Amino acid sequence: MIQERIEEVTRANQEFYEAFERLDIAQMDQIWAKQDYVTCIHPGWTQRVGWPAVRDSWVLIFNNTFSMKFELADILVQVAGDVAWVICMEHITSHQGETTQESQILATNLYERIEGRWYLIHHHGSPVMG
Repeated sequence: MIQERIEEVTRANQEFYEAFERLDIAQMDQIWAKQDYVTCIHPGWTQRVGWPAVRDSWVLIFNNTFSMKFELADILVQVAGDVAWVICMEHITSHQGETTQESQILATNLYERIEGRWYLIHHHGSPVMG
């Protein structure tokens, strides 16, 4: 049972990064819970609370990024009942106009199982220096 839940959360996390790479707000809409308690902290940003504010942050990112590619490493998936979390290192290559930027972000993604499906309820990314 626990291994099955870990696999489900792993798939949900992969879907999150696919939507992120595709800069696809419609796909991102399907991944997040539409709750007042969802939160998101992008590197260098203030905290966004509630689905409308979280969604707006993704729209801003997607509208100002030409392309983004993720390589994930050091992935840790934990499940406790109907809550799960993924901690991973994001190796990101992004393009904004003519500029290519590479960065490393330590990310925490928190999921909640709602009506049998895992939804993202929190994303926090912190830059890793060096």
